[in-house]
Amino acid sequence: MPLAESGAAKAHRTVSRITTILELAASRRSGVRLSELATELDAPRSSLHGLVKGLVADGYLREQGGAYTIGPAISALLAAAPPTVAEAARAAMEELHRQFNETVMLASPVGSSLVYTDAIESTQPIRYSAPLRVRRPLHPTSSGKCLLAFATERFRENYLTGHLADAPRDDTIRHELDEVAQAGVAVNRGETLPDITGVGAPIFDKGRVVAAIALAGPTSRLGDVVTDIAEATKAAAHEVSERLAGR
Repeated sequence: MPLAESGAAKAHRTVSRITTILELAASRRSGVRLSELATELDAPRSSLHGLVKGLVADGYLREQGGAYTIGPAISALLAAAPPTVAEAARAAMEELHRQFNETVMLASPVGSSLVYTDAIESTQPIRYSAPLRVRRPLHPTSSGKCLLAFATERFRENYLTGHLADAPRDDTIRHELDEVAQAGVAVNRGETLPDITGVGAPIFDKGRVVAAIALAGPTSRLGDVVTDIAEATKAAAHEVSERLAGR
């Protein structure tokens, strides 16, 4: 669900367990075992056994040798879906990569986190390497700032007060997010990793932010051209938004 609509959403333990099971199965090439799921979810194996067997029965998981991998129902579900944001964004990402030869990423909101679903890494020896399909905090990443800037006020406040210790007493972050919403672009100067600068811009679909496109690399290279990168990243995100509007 886009962040613009997720302010009233509430976590459901069973749903959270099922989605985590699927995410873990998808992230491990050799599959995930019930004991590993129990550890990751901090839940009794007996509580997870029925969920896992149900997912196998419905084709969302496949069991082999006691390990669980993604089943054929996932592919069928994806095949029936309309063109994805990743498909719409790929050409713009490639052009952004060609312009600056820095790592370009596509970030999607996942609950109160973000996940990089696609990336084109820089070919330079020293570069930022994007971790794909791993949940990351929305703040202070440049992509996450974009997602927070255009989220509902309720979602934003719940996130800030729940995840950032100083947020209830410090309005600096709120002012920055307001500026991001005005400018349509966010910058992360060494807030996530020292000496790494990131620039992100929001992607819209039907007036709602559904993803963000970002570029990141060493501050020593990006520092002098960050304004040019910001404009190019914003233009790339706008191009993707236009493609989504026309699909």
